[in-house]
Amino acid sequence: MKAITTRSYGSPSVLKAEEVPDPVPKGDELLIKVHAASLNQANLVLLKGKPFLARFAYGVFKPKHIITGSDISGVVKAAGKQVKHFKPGDEVYADLSNYGFGSLAEYVAVPEKALALKPTNLSHLQASAVPLASLTALQALRDAVRVQPGQRIMIYGSSGGVGTFAVQVAKAFGATVTAVCSKKHMENMKLLGADYVLDYGKIDLTKYYGSFDAILAINGYQHLATYKKLLTENGVYVMVGGSASQMFEAMLLGPIFTLGSGKKLGNFLKKHNTDDLVELTNLIEADKIRPLIDRVYPFQEFKEAFTYLDQHHAYGKVIITIQN
Repeated sequence: MKAITTRSYGSPSVLKAEEVPDPVPKGDELLIKVHAASLNQANLVLLKGKPFLARFAYGVFKPKHIITGSDISGVVKAAGKQVKHFKPGDEVYADLSNYGFGSLAEYVAVPEKALALKPTNLSHLQASAVPLASLTALQALRDAVRVQPGQRIMIYGSSGGVGTFAVQVAKAFGATVTAVCSKKHMENMKLLGADYVLDYGKIDLTKYYGSFDAILAINGYQHLATYKKLLTENGVYVMVGGSASQMFEAMLLGPIFTLGSGKKLGNFLKKHNTDDLVELTNLIEADKIRPLIDRVYPFQEFKEAFTYLDQHHAYGKVIITIQN
């Protein structure tokens, strides 16, 4: 089969299209014919090996996952003897970031526990945009922020893959949402349901005090002291992604910055949970959230897809089609 591989850390130029052996599913796995796969910032971490701490999980000197990619949507071609809930012909989707990656290939062997049935109202191309980014948004808002109806929530960095889902999930939970993004995406944020939209190029957040019950910052950007000022008395700030220095700042300095107050500052990492993917499927089929797709690239233009993602200009998700 054909696959996109990375055998050393670097820029998109190190990626290659190779012929590799077809995967053979184990007893609890299914063989999936991949129709489409989406890219996430996590794919850039695996590609570049940055921040360096990530190498302790993904390979210190070179990537241990040769075939990259995490989000898939496709069709079951074969099932192992221990598989109970899926059969050949089922349309499924999954986040493979906890299961060895490998989505950017014609076929992938996936543990049953990683899969969910694809939303019936989405194409494979649309469904591939959902798993990792929407799971991150859902878990960050529901579990870390503990969003409640009527709360005022800021989504800082709202126009990317996680951000566009976060705006919609927060609205589905009944929150009043302020989205912070670049000027060119402000109208799009309103269309997604944001109650208020701020242009991060013009707004001075240091002049806001006690305005938000919760802040979800995708990749950080502001100083912790600024986010602290923005929170109400018992407000919660959660950072998703970002540089190693930003992660350590939130993790180590967050508790110090909030001493003597009811405020909380910290970061968040997604955990795979198929039940959460099913919950998202229900929200999608109820038309409460939808994936936003910026660009779609054919398989042979995979380097262009990664290069575009690396420029940090994407509104929503970047997709690579695997099957014509």
